[in-house]
Amino acid sequence: MSKTWLITGASSGLGRLMTERLLARGDRVVATLRRQGVLDELQQIHGERLTLLTLDLTDVSRIREATREAFTRMGRVDVVVSNAGYGLFGAAEELSDEQIDHQIATNLTGSIQLIRAALPHLRAQGGGRIVQVSSEGGQKAYPNFSLYHATKWGIEGFIESTAQEVAPFGIDFILVEPGPTATDFATGLVRGESMEAYDATPAGDVRRAVADGSFEIKGDAARTVDAMIAAADEPAPPLRLALGSSAYEGIKQALEARLQALETQRDVAYSADVD
Repeated sequence: MSKTWLITGASSGLGRLMTERLLARGDRVVATLRRQGVLDELQQIHGERLTLLTLDLTDVSRIREATREAFTRMGRVDVVVSNAGYGLFGAAEELSDEQIDHQIATNLTGSIQLIRAALPHLRAQGGGRIVQVSSEGGQKAYPNFSLYHATKWGIEGFIESTAQEVAPFGIDFILVEPGPTATDFATGLVRGESMEAYDATPAGDVRRAVADGSFEIKGDAARTVDAMIAAADEPAPPLRLALGSSAYEGIKQALEARLQALETQRDVAYSADVD
């Protein structure tokens, strides 16, 4: 049976690939993008099965309008894919206030408001699924990505709580956590003003690795999208879905290190209880 999807950030990267895959198999897609015209050729091919809406996630009122329009025009949306976002690159001290505000408004606040806008419609139709594109960077961290990580760790906490609130309504979530993947993510990085003080630090090491191409990227975009769609088709998918060997190994190591550190603090933790 065909499904109807709402996908943000569909003009490029994983969002575009997912839109193409879903249309090719006969599903209906409402695709949002910031610039008109990017997917016109795709719409000519697939006609009414592709609906295009303009949306900038920093515009909260437009998020609500576009979400309402998607559900109204389609009658039902089975899967909402919160995919739009970008990376802010630089040591925390190197970033401007404006860059920080925009990163949070897009990746975190925008994703939160999209989910909040979709929930009443999903409740009214008796359930549905929300797929949030997070990152391995929602559970581990690299130098030079502090604000990007802040948004990904933040959206994971928001969803882990919200998922418990709306489960009785038949609404569930998938947090997709890809590792570094061959998309245009790196070219879309917004960069802070590099400071010489950080040249000989881990932040400088990462900066050079990204610049010279030695920052390892193992993930395949097409396979990542296929795995996302397969998970969204499952009757009972996992809350978190790590994709790529880098994501699996990186998240595993981060969780093991945190658990090991926690276990050393058991006595101190228990000592803070009321007698």
